Amino acid sequence: MEVLNILILDDEKRVRDEISEYLLKRNYLVHIASSPSQAFAIFENYSIDIAIVDIKLPEMDGLEVLKHIKSNYNGVEVIMISGHGDMNSVIEALRNGATDYFQKPFKLLDVNHAIQRTHRFIELSRQLESSKKTIARLSEKLYLNLGSPMVGESNAIKEVSYMMQRVASTDNTSVLIMGESGTGKELVAHGIHLLSNRSKNNFHSVNCSAITDGLFESEFFGHKKGSFTGAIDERTGWFETASKGTLFLDEIGDMPLGQQAKLLRTLEERKIRKVGAQNTIDVDVRVIAASNQLLEEMTEEKKFRSDLFHRLSTFVIQLPPLRERTEDIPLLIEHFIAVFSNRLNVNINSISDEAINKLKNYHFPGNVRELKNLIERALILCDNQQLELKHFPIFKVASVKTKIVREKDDFDLENLEKRTIEKALEKSNNNKSKAATLLNVTWQSLDRRMKKFGMNDND
Repeated sequence: MEVLNILILDDEKRVRDEISEYLLKRNYLVHIASSPSQAFAIFENYSIDIAIVDIKLPEMDGLEVLKHIKSNYNGVEVIMISGHGDMNSVIEALRNGATDYFQKPFKLLDVNHAIQRTHRFIELSRQLESSKKTIARLSEKLYLNLGSPMVGESNAIKEVSYMMQRVASTDNTSVLIMGESGTGKELVAHGIHLLSNRSKNNFHSVNCSAITDGLFESEFFGHKKGSFTGAIDERTGWFETASKGTLFLDEIGDMPLGQQAKLLRTLEERKIRKVGAQNTIDVDVRVIAASNQLLEEMTEEKKFRSDLFHRLSTFVIQLPPLRERTEDIPLLIEHFIAVFSNRLNVNINSISDEAINKLKNYHFPGNVRELKNLIERALILCDNQQLELKHFPIFKVASVKTKIVREKDDFDLENLEKRTIEKALEKSNNNKSKAATLLNVTWQSLDRRMKKFGMNDND
């Protein structure tokens, strides 16, 4: 715990000496003043954390001193003391920012407890301020590099930003980002990279669900010219491409077990061998993996290697779904309106309270990505300068679906999900990419759901 700088301002020498002696024995740094002018001189020369201020003082009273401190010395907390039990003074002191108030005579132990409480308050305030600065710095870096900032003021987002900042300060720690589709896992991975010492080097993103066994080694490790049929040139693999930077492995849960074993060996040895090469190459890469699946459960079901899971999950960041941080929805709406109004060249800058309330109460299965898509569609449909509820067709569709479900008494979620997928495929002429867009899910997520229901591309 850091050593606190405490100022005692009291015109009674006995009181100053008693408090000072008591606090010095408890390893606080103590400064004493008998008048406000002496105290303000100390403030100019020392970084004071807590001031203990008497109400009755020469030059000006303690309440005026309190107001002056709060106006001129940011971050200093004040504990007031008084020889008179004037309740109006107590109320006025607390109203103007004092953290505590004691009437003389008081127990020095109680003062120490007040200092400790105030210290905890200072620490929390500093953490909050640090989180705000981190989010602002992250947003600026992400916006400059990706055109997409981190938006939110909820405690959940502040916790995520704090975790990002802490792990970014390490150089090689593997990170596993968990969260539902659309929560912004790649944005968080990119943010960690931009906050780290590796930020000047490459950030390379890989979708693990799209790599076949035959291409795995060539894609990840590279190959020598002529090492196999079709290898007409030498190829640099992804580990080399991300050298001294960050390799982001998205949808790691979709990686087959055979590929997982090869990846684990590379992470352990920090060496690769190109296909067709004799020598190994050292690699210096931070690996960040992400998954919307419960990898720990997959290890129990033998669908994911437990040793790879433990290797990747040195530091885990869990992203909250949008429905668990609804206080961020108005900020996100405002951001997406600004982004798409500019992109679509339309003059729309507001949204009705009715539409906001409806969006705040919507469950958002597609999370932030779904909200982004809804705002873009609404702007395309809007003919005036304000988005209204009528510009969000999803709520009309939801009402119709609810009515159909009630009429048929069909509460089987799997049947409803399968029928919805069938309708989306029918509407898109069996184009899975278009169907996934209609459903507000990723192509890979749609593919998994189709396999779950035994549907193939020709059904």
